[in-house]
Amino acid sequence: MSAEQEREEELVTYSVRDGVAVLKLNRPRYRNAQNGALLYALDAAYLAAARDDDVRVIVLGGEGDHFSAGHDLGTPGRDVDTTFPPMAGMWWDHVGKPGVESRFARESELYLGLCKRWREIPKPTIAMVQGACVAGGLMLAWACDMIVAADDAFFADPVVMMGVPGVEFFAHPWVMGPRFAKEFLFLGERVDAQRARELGMVNRVVPRAELEGRTLDIAGRIAGQPRFGLALAKRAVNQCEDLMGFSTGLDSVFGLHHIGHAHSAETAGSAVGGRGVDDVRAALAEKEESGG
Repeated sequence: MSAEQEREEELVTYSVRDGVAVLKLNRPRYRNAQNGALLYALDAAYLAAARDDDVRVIVLGGEGDHFSAGHDLGTPGRDVDTTFPPMAGMWWDHVGKPGVESRFARESELYLGLCKRWREIPKPTIAMVQGACVAGGLMLAWACDMIVAADDAFFADPVVMMGVPGVEFFAHPWVMGPRFAKEFLFLGERVDAQRARELGMVNRVVPRAELEGRTLDIAGRIAGQPRFGLALAKRAVNQCEDLMGFSTGLDSVFGLHHIGHAHSAETAGSAVGGRGVDDVRAALAEKEESGG
C-alpha cells in the first residue's frame, strides 16, 4: 500500500456504545506503527470523546493482531518530514531545522506532548491491549488510566540498543517500580501479560477472545458512576503521582533521551546509535520471534 492510499483510510476508528467511546488504531498491516498522521488522528478522536457529554469512558485499542509495535521506523506512510499543526504545545515546525533542534521540536510535540495531554483527559481511559505493545506502544497504554490485557499481550522497550534510555514518555519507574524498570531497559526483553500484572502495570488479564467484551463490561460499570466524581478521582490520583515526581521525571528524562540521540548522531552518524532503520526493525523482529 502506498502512502497516498493509506492516507485515504481511517487511521483511527471511532464509535460510541452506551456511554463508552471506543477508539482503535487502524494500521493493522503495520502492527499499528505510529506515524504523525495516526497520532494526530488519535488526538482528534480523544478530543471528540472528551467533548461529547454522552461519553463517560474512553477505551483505546488496536485493530488486528497487535495493539502497537511502536513508532513508525520505515513503513510507506512514515511522515517524519511532514508538517502538522501543533496540538500539544507551541514548538515551531521541526521540518527543515537542523540536528537536535528538529528532533527535539518534533518529539516534544508528537511524542511527549501528546501523551501528557491524553493523560489529563478528565474522563477515565482504558487501554485494551493484545499482541505487541512495544516502545511507542507503551506510551499510548501508559497514558491511559487502566490497562486490560489479553493473555497473548507482551510489553517491551528495547530502545537502549538505539543509544537512548527509554521511550520519550518515561513512565517506567512509576508503572513497574524502579528495580524492574532497570531490568526492563537493560535487557530489552519482552514481558508477558501475567508478569506485567504482577508488576502492577496491568489491571486485568483476560483470554484474547474475551478482550473486547470484558473491557467494555468494565468500562460500562465505570460509566455508571457520577461523571464529576470520576473526573475528581482521576485528578486526585494524577496529582499524587505528580507529587511523587512523575511529571518532572518525564521532563528531565526527555532531556536525557535527546542527549542519547545527539551522542549517537555525533559519534555514529545516526540518531539511533549507528543502526539504520532496517537494522533496528530487524532487531526488534528478532526479539519478538525469540520471545526475548
